[in-house]
Amino acid sequence: MIQTVEIVEGSTPLVVPAEHSDGGPGKITGGVFFNGKMAFNRDVSVMFLRALGGVSAVDAMSATGARAVRLANEVPGCEVVANDSSRLAHGFISRNIELNSLTNCRASNKDLRVLLAEESFGYVDIDPFGSPMPFLHAAIGGCAKGGVLAVTATDTAPLAGAHRKKCERRYGSRPIRGAMCHEGGLRILLSSLARELAKFDRGMMPLLCHSSDHYYRVYVRVTDTASHADETLSKLIYMGVDPDTRQRLVSNALSKETPHGPFWGGRLFDDSILGRLDPKGVEEGRRCEKSIALWKSELDRIPYVYCADEMSSHAGVGSPRFADLLDRLSEIGPVSPTHISPTSFRTEIPATEIVAVLRSM
Repeated sequence: MIQTVEIVEGSTPLVVPAEHSDGGPGKITGGVFFNGKMAFNRDVSVMFLRALGGVSAVDAMSATGARAVRLANEVPGCEVVANDSSRLAHGFISRNIELNSLTNCRASNKDLRVLLAEESFGYVDIDPFGSPMPFLHAAIGGCAKGGVLAVTATDTAPLAGAHRKKCERRYGSRPIRGAMCHEGGLRILLSSLARELAKFDRGMMPLLCHSSDHYYRVYVRVTDTASHADETLSKLIYMGVDPDTRQRLVSNALSKETPHGPFWGGRLFDDSILGRLDPKGVEEGRRCEKSIALWKSELDRIPYVYCADEMSSHAGVGSPRFADLLDRLSEIGPVSPTHISPTSFRTEIPATEIVAVLRSM
């Protein structure tokens, strides 16, 4: 018998294993996984579906049902299926549905491939322990026309370039190391999703994509024609870094100068979705408020990410105050902070001019 404890996350009471993870990728203990550190991830799901509006949703790998039950309890007009192939997990899901007296949440105990072959949904959530790649075909098949796919990847080490061969095997892309590694990892996940969708003559429009803690998370609207698939694929890019100047290089083809990729080269956020995100009542409200403000300010159309420490070291000077650096750079051209890290920024200003600004400071 698994020892349990009752917690409250957001405005939703939940029964979870007494022994559970509270940081990092976490570990599966006692047969049913729950990670308290992922409260922010679940908060964003709640805010996103509130912004999206009432929809039929499936949390295909639901474990304790925490995300699914929160969606059903905290998002008006949302009808949710909480699925997990584990009988133990199904027991937790059922208890949490009952605990919240939900009539708009249904427990399912199937292999997700079976469920998503039998039913389709306006919102399909895939949040595996590790890589989502083995489950993408099923998720795409279960996503209704014009629906949304939400995908988490916790295997950030391969995606960020620490295990290049593993990234190439799983995602069909060569990662990039250094200051751009997490930007690259997020865009590799999107690139892989775009290429999988294209196999079904479907395209995508990213709505909200972020790198947080130990994972990457993307929400994309699925589009449903071959022309949309072609348009989506046209936004894939390859990247490199000039070793002498640190200039970021981007092209539409693999080359000696741009040997990494393919990456998603389009936007990461949809302004209309960002404008409707509401952190009221979520678990980590302060963090959500700060994240929303940062996402709104980010020049996400620009795939060039620089790190202040990296460029200061290259210039041979100490790192200035980050806000002062951005103020000075903004006198030359568009620049913004990025959610990727507290000292990274996006700009198309040439690296030589960034260095000149740093030396002048």
